[in-house]
Amino acid sequence: MNAGDFCSALTKLSRSNFYYAFLFLPKAQREAMYAVYAFCRSVDDVVDTGGEPAVQRRELDRWRQEVVRCYEGVPRDPVMERLAQAVRTFPIPRAALEEIIAGVQMDLERSSYETFEELSLYCYRVAGAVGLCCIEIFGHTDPRARDYAINLGTALQLTNILRDLQADAQRGRVYLPQEDLRRFGVSNEDLRAGRYSPEFVALMRFETARAREFYARARAALPREDERRLFAAEIMGRIYYSLLRDIESRRFRVFGELVSVPLTRKLAIALRCWAGAHLRVAA
Repeated sequence: MNAGDFCSALTKLSRSNFYYAFLFLPKAQREAMYAVYAFCRSVDDVVDTGGEPAVQRRELDRWRQEVVRCYEGVPRDPVMERLAQAVRTFPIPRAALEEIIAGVQMDLERSSYETFEELSLYCYRVAGAVGLCCIEIFGHTDPRARDYAINLGTALQLTNILRDLQADAQRGRVYLPQEDLRRFGVSNEDLRAGRYSPEFVALMRFETARAREFYARARAALPREDERRLFAAEIMGRIYYSLLRDIESRRFRVFGELVSVPLTRKLAIALRCWAGAHLRVAA
């Protein structure tokens, strides 16, 4: 299997929500997105698959070295070989890739966040920085696209956090700010045990409102002249916004069964975003 096939297979195997945003991209952009996603997935797996923290830190350092080699044109890892091809074609920022690694390393350094300000740095690194890579592949003309990417990335990450509360807590990670938990009378142990209560519902209403605010900020920052170029980002955003609405419609029952967007709805969202962007431009 060559590097391109490896990245494509990794992306398809994951069945990530992001996969549906890639479907309507031209081949060069689609393959570059496969490479970025495979890089993110591989780096994330360093921490998520467990192991000795010292070993994990060394592995993250190896990925940092691979980023350097990628921009020098001499990568060794098959994922980075494919990413190096993407970097030669698109202006993917090296700093954003380094921020992604720094975000993943935060999961080794801490298991909770006291304030939203602290959490927002994590969201920027593991999601906003990914968005900055994506918009360089999709293309844009207006610098506001950066604000769009960062706000959308934060919205997506907050949605993931709300969906995965119990699973994360059982692994010893609580991303919701501790000051918020105290305010609503919910403990880390409540999240681990999956205790559904009026206090938990009130907490979730507050957190989903915050996520909605970032979706709104992203929408406000989306440059009209770049809507066609950024339609794939809009697919990502609308699939995750649909997930957030599903979490709300279940009255925040996120414990136990994983909340997910049905495949048919993902495909419908993808098709509507693609057609809408292209029809608006044609008009």
